[in-house]
Amino acid sequence: MTDLNQLENDLLKQVDAASDEPALEALRVAALGKKGSVSELLKTLGAMSPEERKEKGPLINGLRDKVQTAIGEKKEALADTALSARLAAERVDVTLPVQEGPETRGRIHPISQVIDEITAIFADMGFHVAEGPDIETDYLNFTALNFPVGHPAREMHDTFFLAPDEKGERKVLRTHTSPVQIRTMQSQKPPIRVVIPGRTYRHDSDQTHTPMFHQVEGLVIDETANIAHMKWVLEEFCKAFFEVDQVKMRFRPSFFPFTEPSAEVDIQCSRKGGEIRFGEGTDWLEILGCGMVHPNVLRNCGLDPDKVQGFAWGMGIDRIAMLKYGMPDLRPFFEADVRWLNHYGFRPLDIPSLVGGLSS
Repeated sequence: MTDLNQLENDLLKQVDAASDEPALEALRVAALGKKGSVSELLKTLGAMSPEERKEKGPLINGLRDKVQTAIGEKKEALADTALSARLAAERVDVTLPVQEGPETRGRIHPISQVIDEITAIFADMGFHVAEGPDIETDYLNFTALNFPVGHPAREMHDTFFLAPDEKGERKVLRTHTSPVQIRTMQSQKPPIRVVIPGRTYRHDSDQTHTPMFHQVEGLVIDETANIAHMKWVLEEFCKAFFEVDQVKMRFRPSFFPFTEPSAEVDIQCSRKGGEIRFGEGTDWLEILGCGMVHPNVLRNCGLDPDKVQGFAWGMGIDRIAMLKYGMPDLRPFFEADVRWLNHYGFRPLDIPSLVGGLSS
């Protein structure tokens, strides 16, 4: 009897002194496990006489129940203490400003944003996006586009030529995205409606020109395409891109080897206060070049100009980005200055759409 009381006191003290759940579990195994001190006492009941079993059985079972109860209560107390400590350690001060995550700290470059805006607009008109390599053959970059031999664009001071290959042919860094028009007409049958954004290269560098820049061109080829269709497409694009209700456009006769007739397009604007606003004012700003695809270009692509015709246009992506978002200098576009990108960049989740707004 005295031994049971002593064992009970020792076990309950040990339970009370347990500092964590692993220590408490070790104590449970030592007392109530298969070979635990209390379990060994329970095993002795089978060898006792009925009178001894009747006397000691309730005491030993009572000891087991007390130890089990004490261990359960201590386990709950330890769990509550651990939870309180965790809550204190993980407490958040809701009065502090929310820290931005990488998805909100990052910025989309204005060029990437404007390309997405352009493709969203033309996709809504039924155009597909076409792409091509930056390194082109002389034929696709010049000859197929009706550039005559001796044209200034073929000279070294305008074009980046690569070293001659084993056949003596010199490839070029494309001076415009127009070779993709040739590739498209050679690989697809009319009707064709494509828009072509991409990098282009020319010998030029100043506040509004860089050796590598971005262009976007469009091409429509079918049996009935005409200048009226072209004017409508360009007008709708300008209204959507500059996000104005009305635009007034002026088409001036010009010359491009690959279109006939050709025109340069001005858009009406206001320059008050040094800020350019479209859809208002009395000034004009040149924005793009366009025209009907030259019959020679159609023939070079295996198309019959007596059966199909089309129109094309092209503009500088960097230039219209500067105009729309008020960027005074082209050179920072390519300087990778994080401060500039934080100021002019766009949030990654602000995907342009005609429904939600291109630059909202």
